[in-house]
Amino acid sequence: MFTGIIETMARVQDIVADGSNLHFTIDSPITGELKVDQSVAHNGVCLTVTNISGNTYKVTAVAETLAKTSLGTWKTGDKLNIERALRVGDRLDGHFVQGHVDTTATCIEKQTLDGSWLFRFRFPAAFAALIIEKGSISINGVSLTIFNIGRDEFTVTIIPYTFEHTNFGQLEAGDTVNIEFDALGKYSQRRLDLNAG
Repeated sequence: MFTGIIETMARVQDIVADGSNLHFTIDSPITGELKVDQSVAHNGVCLTVTNISGNTYKVTAVAETLAKTSLGTWKTGDKLNIERALRVGDRLDGHFVQGHVDTTATCIEKQTLDGSWLFRFRFPAAFAALIIEKGSISINGVSLTIFNIGRDEFTVTIIPYTFEHTNFGQLEAGDTVNIEFDALGKYSQRRLDLNAG
């Protein structure tokens, strides 16, 4: 379980294909604080640390993860948003994020405002029931509030701190991001679906 409050940024150092899996070597400033078998969110995707060596560690993404996230498009040098799992007793400054990405979205607009940045995203319309005006969402692991929602679009505004301390600073129109919808909305929608059946 995570909060969507990014702890640091890391860099993809190496990518190795192994059958249908991809092994990523990550260079991170918090590597020394990690341990093997620990869960860490990478751009919102919960991955298990499998090896630690110096300033780098390794994680593996299986076919299911690659199909539903942007991990298959990662390149060496890409910057990632990193968050370690929530500890019992920690403050919950964002919202409950599971690290289980639902789908990807495409940035269709980026505007520089006077002191902030506006981003608009398009996502598969099949997920439209899972967003509400002023609701929570995780974008590349960042807990944000959405507004100006449409059938398959929504907008977020990024403050300078978030822009500088996450990979939103590198995000441009046309880029793909990982999306995790609020778990409360998913459980509510599931119940409605079952009742309708």
